Amino acid sequence: MDLATCTYQEYVPGMGVAVRTTAGHPRFFRQPIGGHAKLITPNRQLLAANLPADAYEFQYRRMLNEHGIEAIHTELAAISAASGGRTLVLCCFDVLSKSGNWCHRSMLAAFWREETGEEIPELGATGPKAEPPTLF
Repeated sequence: MDLATCTYQEYVPGMGVAVRTTAGHPRFFRQPIGGHAKLITPNRQLLAANLPADAYEFQYRRMLNEHGIEAIHTELAAISAASGGRTLVLCCFDVLSKSGNWCHRSMLAAFWREETGEEIPELGATGPKAEPPTLF
């Protein structure tokens, strides 16, 4: 199963299948969404807490650990199977190239790498000198 992350704003269909990882539905997003990865979506309580990045990551990883890597993998594998095995692009709203921005999708990528040894590449811009996204 191939995974990547990106913002809704920077996503293009050639990257793979857009998968929602946000509590709110992206009303402006006009591309088809292949599914909602609910187990990796931050809950509204966490979002409303307005925590600094390190405290947010602690709580978010706690949530991921409670669900467990097996359940998360199973959910993503089901979305992948329903999408014909295409790359799943886990999308959210936060643009990482903006100074001081951080996002749960980066935290998820680190968690996934630690648990599975597999990298989840970021396809959106990650800084002022970021390369344009690689299309699959």
